[in-house]
Amino acid sequence: MENVYLNENRTEVNFYDSVPDDLLKFAVILARADGKWVFCKHRARDTYEVPGGHREPGETILETARRELYEETGAIEFEIRPICVYGVRKEGGSGQGQESFGMLYFAEIRSFEKELHSEIEKILLSRDLVENWTYPEIQPKLLAEAKKRKLF
Repeated sequence: MENVYLNENRTEVNFYDSVPDDLLKFAVILARADGKWVFCKHRARDTYEVPGGHREPGETILETARRELYEETGAIEFEIRPICVYGVRKEGGSGQGQESFGMLYFAEIRSFEKELHSEIEKILLSRDLVENWTYPEIQPKLLAEAKKRKLF
């Protein structure tokens, strides 16, 4: 384990090669299509995020990643592979100091459905990273770790 980031909001992001499967509660997918990053805009927010979400009962973490990628982007043809496990620990609030774990994936999307059928209002394909992140204390660090691991 390597503690990589601790920011002013006291959010710690750690990266691991593995943790016990039952600790993986969510999947986040760094996705690209036609050489561009894929970002999602939730209907209730004015910010952008990478696709991802919580694991449903009975799902493998890969099934979670595939489902979330489809639900949030409409991706129907894609290749997906794991990058690493990450943990987030926030100081203050409920669950103070307790680390929650997710699996970080990378996906190359070849095709999308024409309509989104989820809480996502729209997707954005961009050569550049967004500046108005929904989770600025976490998601840019995930991209930095993937880049550090030379995955793009």
